[in-house]
Amino acid sequence: MELGIAFSSEELGPNEIVRYAARAEEAGFGTGWVSDHFHPWIDAQGSSPFVWSVLGGIAHATETIRFGTGVTCPTVRIHPAVIAQAAATAQCMFDGRFWLGVGSGEALNEHILGARWPEATVRLAMLEEAIEIIRALWQGDQQSHYGDHFTVENARLYTLPDTLPPIIVSAFGKASLALAARCGDGLVSTKPDAELLQQYEQLGGRGPKLAQLKVVWAESVREAEDLAYRLWPTSGLEGELSQILPTPAHFEQAVTPLHREDVVGAFPCGPDPQKHIDAIKRYRDAGYDEIYITQIGPHQEGFLRFYEREILPSFRGKLTQAKAS
Repeated sequence: MELGIAFSSEELGPNEIVRYAARAEEAGFGTGWVSDHFHPWIDAQGSSPFVWSVLGGIAHATETIRFGTGVTCPTVRIHPAVIAQAAATAQCMFDGRFWLGVGSGEALNEHILGARWPEATVRLAMLEEAIEIIRALWQGDQQSHYGDHFTVENARLYTLPDTLPPIIVSAFGKASLALAARCGDGLVSTKPDAELLQQYEQLGGRGPKLAQLKVVWAESVREAEDLAYRLWPTSGLEGELSQILPTPAHFEQAVTPLHREDVVGAFPCGPDPQKHIDAIKRYRDAGYDEIYITQIGPHQEGFLRFYEREILPSFRGKLTQAKAS
């Protein structure tokens, strides 16, 4: 098991992410990701830098940490041929430390050009075709593709890395899980669900299994809970709302009925190391290989010091043993 860092571009500006990525490497994190959003979930989060510019900065501010997108939707807002080029360039800049996370996306980010936002089965079909296009262009010769959802004509990528980045596919339900097993080099999800991971392997899924865990370090539990409730009330939403609501204003309307307790219970909050360790262990015990920690709120430097001193040492011996075996 490896602990990673995950940055929410919905909360942090581009220079902050680059600076904290370098600091995370110093603290001992071995891998990381940054989200790919056009909008924040709600206005209070307040940010949305272009992920590919941010990744270029991270590539030159770090030396050893692996980094990826958590996750990119290569279907509506940006054509998969452009994502193929962006990811290939990122891998060159990272000297082989980049991985491409992909998913079927949310209307929040993808509807902005006025295209129809299709139902889930169509979005998954688009994602599978997009992955096919990306892999074809990474072969390096001229490609044309006339598919159900995308056209590529006489395209060739001239800047390619020595080692192609793995494609890690986001999945939560049965259909997306089957797609991830069929097309991906690994899986990314968000819940400590051992059954989901077992299904992925039974379907023939290979490669690492990645998870995201949001936490809130602050000097008091009360402050941490306040940050969770103010910045991530959307964590209390269930069902498909996260995929179909089109604007931050709609999300703000959707969370209005939620109470504080509906939100804060989803996160380890405060300065008690054991709360954070126990949450990480739930994901480890479910079977994840890499667990990416997202700090909610502005106390990024305090969070990194806390994890460097209190959390990473608790797992370091286990990480070394796992790599040796």
